[in-house]
Amino acid sequence: MDAVFLTDSLELELETEWCKPPCFSCAFDNRGGGGKDFSGESYLASGSLKRLFLNLDPLPTNFEEDTVELFGVQWVTEIALVNSCRELFHLCRQHLYKLEGLLHASCDFGKISSLHSRADNIRQQCVTFLHYVKVFIFRCLKVQADEDQVPVHPYEASESQLPSVLIDELHGLLLYIGHLYELPSINLGAFVNQNHIKKFPPCWHLLHLHLDIHWQVLEILHILGEKLKRVVYGQQFVNLAGDNLTSVGLFEEHCENLLYDLIRLSLNRYDKVRPFESLTSHPCPCACIKELWVLLIHLLDHRSKWSLSESFWNWLNKLLKTLFEKSSDQRRPPVPVIQSRDPLGFSWWIITHVASFYQFDRHGVADKMRQMKSNWNFIEELLKQSITAQDGMLEEQLRMYLHCCLTLCDVWESNISIVTILWEYYSKNLNSSFSVSWLPLKGLVSIKSPLSMLEMVRTCCQDKQDHDLYKSSSSYTIFLCILAKVVKKAMKNNGPHTWKQVKGRIYSKFHRKRMEELTEVGLQNFFNLFLLLAVVAETEDVASRVLDLLNFLKPAFLTSQRVLIWKGQMAFLLMYAQKNLDISVLAKKFAYEFQEKAKEFLVSKNYEMVQRHALWTLLSIYIDGVQEVFETSYCLYPSHENLLNDGFSMLLPACQESELRTVLNFLQAILARIRSIHQQLCQELQRENVDLITQTSLSAKERHLAAIASVLWKHFFSFLKSQRMAQIVPLSQLADAAADFTLLAADMPSTAPSDLQPQPVISIIQLFGWDDIICPQIVTRYLSHVLQNSTLCETLFHSGYVPFQSLTVRSWIRCVLQMYTKNSEPNDIFIDINPEQAVVKEYMEQLTELTRLLFKLPEVKTIFSKSQVEYLPVPEDPKKALIHFFEAVGITYRNLQILTDKSAMVTKSLEYLGEILKYIKPYLGKKTSSAGLLLTYETMGFLVKSWAQIFATSKAQKLLFRIIDCLLLPHVVLQQEKELPAPMLTAIQKSLPLYLQGMCIVCCQSQNPNAYMHHLLGNVIEQYIGRFLPASPNVSSPGQHPVLLALRNSVSVPPVSSLKKHVVQVLRKSYFDFKGSVPPPRLASVLAFILQLFEETKVEVSEVELLLPGILKCLLLVNEPQVKRLATENLQYMVKTCQVGSEGDPAAQLTSVFRLFIQEYGMTYSYQVYSILETAATLNQKIVIHLIPALTHSLKDSELKWGLGRNIAQREAYSKLLSHLGQVGQDEKQRLESENT
Repeated sequence: MDAVFLTDSLELELETEWCKPPCFSCAFDNRGGGGKDFSGESYLASGSLKRLFLNLDPLPTNFEEDTVELFGVQWVTEIALVNSCRELFHLCRQHLYKLEGLLHASCDFGKISSLHSRADNIRQQCVTFLHYVKVFIFRCLKVQADEDQVPVHPYEASESQLPSVLIDELHGLLLYIGHLYELPSINLGAFVNQNHIKKFPPCWHLLHLHLDIHWQVLEILHILGEKLKRVVYGQQFVNLAGDNLTSVGLFEEHCENLLYDLIRLSLNRYDKVRPFESLTSHPCPCACIKELWVLLIHLLDHRSKWSLSESFWNWLNKLLKTLFEKSSDQRRPPVPVIQSRDPLGFSWWIITHVASFYQFDRHGVADKMRQMKSNWNFIEELLKQSITAQDGMLEEQLRMYLHCCLTLCDVWESNISIVTILWEYYSKNLNSSFSVSWLPLKGLVSIKSPLSMLEMVRTCCQDKQDHDLYKSSSSYTIFLCILAKVVKKAMKNNGPHTWKQVKGRIYSKFHRKRMEELTEVGLQNFFNLFLLLAVVAETEDVASRVLDLLNFLKPAFLTSQRVLIWKGQMAFLLMYAQKNLDISVLAKKFAYEFQEKAKEFLVSKNYEMVQRHALWTLLSIYIDGVQEVFETSYCLYPSHENLLNDGFSMLLPACQESELRTVLNFLQAILARIRSIHQQLCQELQRENVDLITQTSLSAKERHLAAIASVLWKHFFSFLKSQRMAQIVPLSQLADAAADFTLLAADMPSTAPSDLQPQPVISIIQLFGWDDIICPQIVTRYLSHVLQNSTLCETLFHSGYVPFQSLTVRSWIRCVLQMYTKNSEPNDIFIDINPEQAVVKEYMEQLTELTRLLFKLPEVKTIFSKSQVEYLPVPEDPKKALIHFFEAVGITYRNLQILTDKSAMVTKSLEYLGEILKYIKPYLGKKTSSAGLLLTYETMGFLVKSWAQIFATSKAQKLLFRIIDCLLLPHVVLQQEKELPAPMLTAIQKSLPLYLQGMCIVCCQSQNPNAYMHHLLGNVIEQYIGRFLPASPNVSSPGQHPVLLALRNSVSVPPVSSLKKHVVQVLRKSYFDFKGSVPPPRLASVLAFILQLFEETKVEVSEVELLLPGILKCLLLVNEPQVKRLATENLQYMVKTCQVGSEGDPAAQLTSVFRLFIQEYGMTYSYQVYSILETAATLNQKIVIHLIPALTHSLKDSELKWGLGRNIAQREAYSKLLSHLGQVGQDEKQRLESENT
């Protein structure tokens, strides 16, 4: 009745798998995941195992009819097994034989379906029969109350003998099928025969039928024992001792054989497993073998609860021990000794994987949180053998063993004994590197910093370890993982008592002698061990012990191993910071050692490279570690101040460039951390409803922070300040560090030193941003950092102490103008190459960024908005941006109407320029640079032109005079006999029009007439007309002359006439000066220049009056054809220019010039004068007609002077001229002839 009630309590639905008897099957699709480990037909998933343990009907929905079909024959369900037991088992063996016969059939593709159906039919009949046996025992077999009672009916007699007959038949069936490992290779190959069409060869069916038989025999024996509650004896078989075979004996023998078979199958797979694949290569060739392992685990452990048999682990341990036996004499014949090439490795491997099978419950569902039964006793024995094996044991084997052990520690309860066993081994071998020749050693060599040491140890403490641990870590590292896992588990479950045990065993192995025996590798292993203990247990206790142990080391030892010791100490310091512990004890000791080494570094000589390198290695460990401590610490305490001692003041002056980079990177990181914590504290203080205790705590933290900041000012800023002009410190880092100090001064002004007070921010900007002696690379980068901070800029905009924006613009102008200067010497210039290549790319990018930020200043944006000059929100070229800015300032000034505004604008403009001539002075030295000179002359030219009206004021004129004297009229220019450097001449030629136009405007716009300005303009024109005149007009086009370009481009400049007037005066004075009859040099080029002047500008009569005498002299005194031609062309333009009135009458000034020309040269050069006037007459008769009286008078004076009477030849030449003058000429000719008569 109990069974009935229990059955009703279970999940008994007709549509479930109960309708089909369970069997082994790996023909299920688990590709989709979902955690499905076994087939739905399996003994686990179908619930068969659960019903077995609950003593329920094995198949409650099967065999309920009166008859049952077994092996194609109908049998009476309730009596078939009693009446025909031996016959049924005989049929079962026959069918097995049939199935074995199918193995020899050809498995062609066309026959596979037929063979599969036949083999599957045979297997199902055998499986059904075995299930029937179980059901018959459970339902139909009657238990006799008295064993001595004599049956009264033949059926009862047969029924009473059935258990014994079953024992015999089951034993016979097992003998018939034999061991699993004895199956031919073709059958064992069926394990891996997976396909998705579910058509399998006969070997697959035979193999799985063997598995069904092996398992169901155990089920039948278990059900029989549960039913009868007594031992059943066989009738036909006896054991080796001569005793009859019993049900218990058969069960145990079969369990042993089955486990033996599974071990042998696993051993075959292990032979192909490499050590590093031990955890990824499984012992089960298919899911059915895995299920059989799980079934055996549950069955044996279930029976052991009732003392019916030993536990699973005991069974397995007993068989695995045979691996280590040398002879089979010690074993009884049914199970021979298992031979293995690596019994230790195989034992670790099989136990590790079998242990994972404990995660499956009775339904085959995996539950990794399930408490798993351990096998520590056997593992301890294995471990002892593993570390005490023969001397030839290899590191790769030990890695595998410990990796397996680590996996077991993960799934089993903690066990201190294994830690003790392993520590006994490793404590004696600490100096070993535990390396494998064919694998890279990552456990030691890759540890380059204290942080990496700490990270490696923390990796060992992780709950889940990498499957690739074998390759990536030494066996010692795996031991550390085991130690961490065991201690963490034990402390969680058992409290601190376990830790005290472990601590005692580990600490006891270290003493003075042992510490002195440690090599560098041993010391590394020592630190890894204690760092791990500090992570998982009492950090301060472990660190204190480490310091005590390090004190045992002698100074000689410290010298060779000090680098590693410093790394280890710094790793502990980092751990303290990460755990928010008080670092004062460690910090004071370590900081003192740092200070001593910094002192040694300071006094060491630069050529003592070995010593300096050794010292720097230690110092860099400290610097990097302290940076990590600051960045890791949640808050900064007074103990952090100890880490920033006077050692840095001694270290900085002794550093070279590469070393300074490291120290300044460290400084920037510390400054950033201090500012970050300060901002957090400010935010917390500004919160509402902050209680008094919290306020007090925050204020104390702020004081601690201020103390640390003061130390930085003391040790670092004073050094940076002293290095502004030196070239030792990398410029970019110097600027970055100075900017960080500026931001610190803005956040915490009270911490700045007294020499920067009361406005530390302004003082620092003055030092690094506005000081003209600082190289532009520093200024550019520094100001970019400052302008990027909007909060700081807003504060500075509204500060009334200094004109922040004006001074910043001035520095920007200097940086742009000095972009082609080097860092080393003021007069040293970059090599004369392409301007795009002459500037270091990094500096150009930084200057572009500064330009972008500067154009966002309110003052600059206002100037652009008032001038309506195109605003460049993202200026890409700083040179063009500067020119745009100059133009905007000039236009803004011109647009102002109020005198006071104009005066203020002039003052502001001069503030922008500062000592601008000093900025360009490096380009004007002996070592010239074409790129620098072009930039200087072009930029200053735009400045003179754009700011002409500003320079016209009395405040700014002095600067203009200096610019002209410096750039256009230096001493070398005034020395006419000396040639100017080609780069300088090119730069002046390109920019001279800008200067001339600007100077001309100044002359016209000057508030007071300034004779000196006019004098300067004349000097400039005089110097450069000749400088740029070619030797001959054919050499180059006169149209490219910069003076002409100035006149040509002056259409937009109203006072062009003033400039032209100065040009004409210079030409008359300096380029038409005949020395007697000797013409001036380059006369043809001068005439071509004048001709170009006439062609492109509107020439006034007054200008003709100045130039015409020279032209006439050229026609008179020079016989060179080119000069004659050019002079004649000039004469033509002049004559045309001087025609006035509608009648085309010549100007009186022109007539006057010709009259004076006749008076001066008419007597001496009469024939040449007549020829010139003939040319003039062809252009305009009226000009010459007005000159007839003067010509006639000159003729008579000439004849009178010579006293020879009438000069017939001269009169004829004169008559020829008069013949070109029309009627007036004829009349004068007749008058002269009448006089002759």
